[in-house]
Amino acid sequence: MDAKEAQRQIEQMKDFILAEAKDKASDINKKCEEDFSIEVYRLITEQKEKVRQTYEKKTKQIETQYAIARSMAINKQRLEKIKARQEVMHKIAADAQEDIVKELQKADTGKKFITQLLLQGMLMLLESEVVVRCRQSDQSLVQSCLKEASDQYSSLIKQETGASKACALTIDKTYLPPAPVPGKDGPSCLGGVVLLCQGGKISVDNTIDMRLHLVMEQAKPAIRGLLFP
Repeated sequence: MDAKEAQRQIEQMKDFILAEAKDKASDINKKCEEDFSIEVYRLITEQKEKVRQTYEKKTKQIETQYAIARSMAINKQRLEKIKARQEVMHKIAADAQEDIVKELQKADTGKKFITQLLLQGMLMLLESEVVVRCRQSDQSLVQSCLKEASDQYSSLIKQETGASKACALTIDKTYLPPAPVPGKDGPSCLGGVVLLCQGGKISVDNTIDMRLHLVMEQAKPAIRGLLFP
C-alpha cells in the first residue's frame, strides 16, 4: 500500500468517525431536549398544582371569613333588635309604674286597691289568721283597709259557700322596702301587701311590683305583636 492509499483510508476513517460523532452528538442533543421538555412540563405542572392548591386554600379562607363575618353581623343585628325591644318593654313598665303610683296616691283609689289586694290574698289562703306586711309609709292606709277587707271576705265566703268564715288580719312588725329612689340602688317596693300565715311558711305576694311583673309577662306577646310586627 502506497502512501497515497494509506492517506485515503485515513481520511475515510476520519470521515466515518466524524459522522459517527455527529450522529452521537445529535442523539445526545435530541435526548437532552426531550429530557429538558419533560422536566419543564413537570415543573410547570407542579407549579400549576401549587398555584391551584394555594388558590383553593385562599378561596376557602375567604369563604370562611365571609361566613364568620356574616354570622357575626346577623348576630349583632339580632342582639341590637333584642336590646331595642327590651328597652321599649322596660320603658313601658317604667311608665306603667309611674302611672300606677300617681293613681294610687289618690285616697279613694289607694284604699280600694289595697282592700282588693287583701281580699284576693285572703281568698287564696283561706286561713283564719293572716299577717299583713306592707311598707312603713303605707301602714296607716293598710290599717284602715283591714276591717273592710275582712268583712268583704266573710260576706263573699257566705255568699259562695253558705259557710260562716272570718279572717283576723294584723299588721306585721317587719316592713317591706321603701319606695324606689332614682339613682339609688338597693331593695325597693312600689307598694301593695304581702300576706303571710302558718308562721310565714305560706305567703301571697300582692305587691304592686309583683302584680306589674305578672301583667307585663302575660302581656309581652301582645305588646311585641303590636310594637314589633
